[in-house]
Amino acid sequence: MSGTSRSFLGKGPTFRLDVAYAVWWNLALITVGSLIVSVGVKSLAVPHELVAGGVFGLASLAYYVTGVLSPGWINFLLNIPLFLFAWFKVSRRFFIYSAYATVATTLFYEFVTIPIPVKNQLYAAVASGVITGFGAGLVLRSLGSNGGLDVVAVHLFQRFNIGIGRVYLLFNTLLYCGSLFRLPLDVIIASLIMVFITAVVVEQTLSLFSQRKVVLIISKLADAISEDILTQLRQSATFLKGFGAYSRREQNVLMTVVNNVQLKKLEEITFTRDENALFIVENTFSVIGSSFSRRKIY
Repeated sequence: MSGTSRSFLGKGPTFRLDVAYAVWWNLALITVGSLIVSVGVKSLAVPHELVAGGVFGLASLAYYVTGVLSPGWINFLLNIPLFLFAWFKVSRRFFIYSAYATVATTLFYEFVTIPIPVKNQLYAAVASGVITGFGAGLVLRSLGSNGGLDVVAVHLFQRFNIGIGRVYLLFNTLLYCGSLFRLPLDVIIASLIMVFITAVVVEQTLSLFSQRKVVLIISKLADAISEDILTQLRQSATFLKGFGAYSRREQNVLMTVVNNVQLKKLEEITFTRDENALFIVENTFSVIGSSFSRRKIY
């Protein structure tokens, strides 16, 4: 398969409303996410002396050791130099949204108490990981961050293409090695489980509304199928030049990108036109540009 033929990609009608850069949308994501994070940490992690990852985990460890202030306020103080870094190295918008997230998390932690009576430490680690991961994922869907290590991780990713996960892995490795001098091994293991679940849920939350399906359709009736896609799905498509290894003939290969809801309808359109068509589906994490989501610029 090589080359391109005539393309409809991005030219089909669209009714998508892009709110990714709207202030109200970002503030809503950050507020709800920060509330969920604070509940997950305060109601589950801290009562069992679990150490969350990142700067909040460092703040929790400092609280367990000193008993001075609370993890929320220690986290706020530790974030001050990081926010100065964000102001000069990332962007002012990123700084403002991230600062708002940290202030919101601190206030929610101090003034909102939602008891979650989980007595088993392992169950608390699992529940805290799910709740905290979902809240952190909501915040990261905005143009800001949860503050803390996110600030440094985003800068390193933009400047040097260093994966955010690698930054967290290195920091958390050092954090848990230091925790061994203060906390029992069982607590460290439970904390590792919590952080692992948090990371998984964050990834799932980030991809919740971004996942798409790339579909390749090989059919002699590709032209007719493309017209049905445009009219019935109101979705664009692109023709690629294909060359059959067996038939030794050129033919159009239709490529389009759809969401999970549209996929079954696209399958029906394809095989209604041509029951001998080849229908290939590939998962993709994110599609940026054209009539899809805009590129995130912090």
